Amino acid sequence: MIAWSAAEPWRVGEVAFFTRLDRPQVLGHMPAPDGDRAARVRFFRQRPGQLEPTSPLRGPGISSGELSVRLLGYGLHVERQGPCPALFRGAPVARCVLTPGDTLLLKDELLLWCTRRARSLPPLRHFPEACAGSFGDADAFGLVGESPAAWRLRDQAAFAARSDLHTLILGPSGAGKERVAHATHALSRRAARPLVARNAATFPPGLVDAELFGNIKNYPNPGMPERPGLVGAADGGTLLLDEIGELPSSIHANLLRVLDADGEYQRLGEAAARRADVRLLAATNRPPEALKHDLLARMTLRLTVAGLEERIEDIPLFVRHLLRRAGERSPDLIRRFARDENGDYCVSGELIEHLLHRRFTTHVRELDGLLWQAIADSPGSIVTLPGGPDVLLGGQDRRRASGHPPPSQHSDAPRDQRARSSEPTTEEIRACIAQEEGNLARASRALGLTSRYALYRLLKKHAIDVAGLRDGRCCPARGFARAR
Repeated sequence: MIAWSAAEPWRVGEVAFFTRLDRPQVLGHMPAPDGDRAARVRFFRQRPGQLEPTSPLRGPGISSGELSVRLLGYGLHVERQGPCPALFRGAPVARCVLTPGDTLLLKDELLLWCTRRARSLPPLRHFPEACAGSFGDADAFGLVGESPAAWRLRDQAAFAARSDLHTLILGPSGAGKERVAHATHALSRRAARPLVARNAATFPPGLVDAELFGNIKNYPNPGMPERPGLVGAADGGTLLLDEIGELPSSIHANLLRVLDADGEYQRLGEAAARRADVRLLAATNRPPEALKHDLLARMTLRLTVAGLEERIEDIPLFVRHLLRRAGERSPDLIRRFARDENGDYCVSGELIEHLLHRRFTTHVRELDGLLWQAIADSPGSIVTLPGGPDVLLGGQDRRRASGHPPPSQHSDAPRDQRARSSEPTTEEIRACIAQEEGNLARASRALGLTSRYALYRLLKKHAIDVAGLRDGRCCPARGFARAR
């Protein structure tokens, strides 16, 4: 996936697919030079039910044959063939193996993110395509992302909106639960009616009932004005209670009747019961079991908003969206980073790479703060990562936390086997040896093995006849290739 492009920032989020045991594909400018018949890497804009091919790369520093890429074994085997320096985990490399979660930076040109994704996403069932917006941009409701998780969340929110059922929205702090709640209301039949939102943690102690259900004049304290309460104000519309887990359990019981079909509640100091037609959206960063069981039973639907670590592919698009929002709010402060009149801003590939590998605690909210810090500290016309990751951001790098060592600058194969899901299959080994014309040293590198001796062990284990492959008597199997 293109995670950053200096020359074409609008291409962020585009993906290229590789099939196991395809011949190597060349990433670079197209059209290829005359006589070059190598397969070319093609990028696509992937959306539910859509796979739109895009134009060739145009980066001025990328040659027509910059990288050779092939899916073998457990990862993408990449070999630099052009002049642009390639950085893998911060070190320059001639070859490397990318596994899901890895990045490869073509210095000053392009940042690539390796992930595993189906070639096609199921069509939308509930979310209106007219609200989707342009590729890479926020949709009509401010939701950002082109990942499968982002589209799944949109469709689930649209289903919840159409159901008109009380819904519990789960997710970590800063992940965007309130934004999802607003989208759910906007997509519902109640969209023309008010959305009344309140953070339950801000209710004054002793006045929670009055805040929720209202009170008559001078009750419970002299001088208090008459108030309809949040339930009364939301009649006919939607009530959003953020951090509902902060409500005292005694108040949970008071909510039960208003959540039933009759919508019955009582203002403080008033004898007569009232009724309200209210749909409740409740958000919490706590486990659902933290809520009172009978309140939880009335929250018929659940929506889960994933944190950034489960939506890493969307981080570059969040960066783009947050910088545009910063430009709208404080144009004087970030005007020097403007790339063009389309609202894009110049960001360094190193900053995006760091953010892709960062461990977030408050997710999009934290990302927004980090970008503002980078804006404040960047000396030139590019939002950069001054002082290194630890000096500026102080966050834990997922690679460092998991003990991944940096690669050798001259390594032909990865020494880190952390993401290997399985050893090469018999068919893969046969096909690779045939592809390399029986050269076991080259075949072991292509398979991602540490040495040809590891390949010898696999040959013995699978009883593979190398001489037959060299002589052409055995052909690689063809029926097992599949898209990853």
